[in-house]
Amino acid sequence: MLPESHTSKQFDAELEQARKQVLLMGGLVEQQIVYAIEALRRGDAGLTAQVVEVEVEVNRLEREVDEMCTTVIALRQPNANDLRLIMTMLKVTTDIERIGDEAKKIALYAAQRGRGMGRATLPRLSEITSMADLVKEMLRRALDAFARMDVESAASIAQRDLAVDRSFQSILRELLTYMIEDPRTISASIDVLFVAKALERIGDHAKNITEYVVYLIKGKDVRHVTPEEFEDAVRS
Repeated sequence: MLPESHTSKQFDAELEQARKQVLLMGGLVEQQIVYAIEALRRGDAGLTAQVVEVEVEVNRLEREVDEMCTTVIALRQPNANDLRLIMTMLKVTTDIERIGDEAKKIALYAAQRGRGMGRATLPRLSEITSMADLVKEMLRRALDAFARMDVESAASIAQRDLAVDRSFQSILRELLTYMIEDPRTISASIDVLFVAKALERIGDHAKNITEYVVYLIKGKDVRHVTPEEFEDAVRS
């Protein structure tokens, strides 16, 4: 449901179509994350190919949303609330596309490792899988908050980013210990750290989406604030 109704039904339809395209992009990058982690777990080059294939569609949708929003601004002269929605959609699509890029990095790495080492076990793979589950949930809930214009959900999603950060730090500490105890694991450990960092960035992008939801509903810029300030902005 859009924030306000408009006298022009065509204008409403254009905004709604753009919003649906944003959500479609979000669903596609969720699938990219699933494919990428499964490719890492199984060493399956076919799944990597699917991630790359989906990215083509994600990029197409990003261009389409950009064009739709630009056209609305140029031809419809949107009011302040509508302009805020349009700017939010443009920002959300940027973060969604970057999430897809991170998923692609993981998938390409999985394919490269699969060619070189087959299905050799990676250190801390179970922790990586758990971290991936966290960021997938963050993204899903962030997109749901955007779809329902639910500012209350935004604060809880932002808190989950702290859990993602803690997971990354825990994996980092474990890998450092692993490498010190057995230098032969350095190469594989660095590879896992690369994947963990990509997942941590996905969490950051999901958190960005929740910040845009707060901006859309409350008109408040909550970027670069503390978790406490974020919650205050949501509640006030």
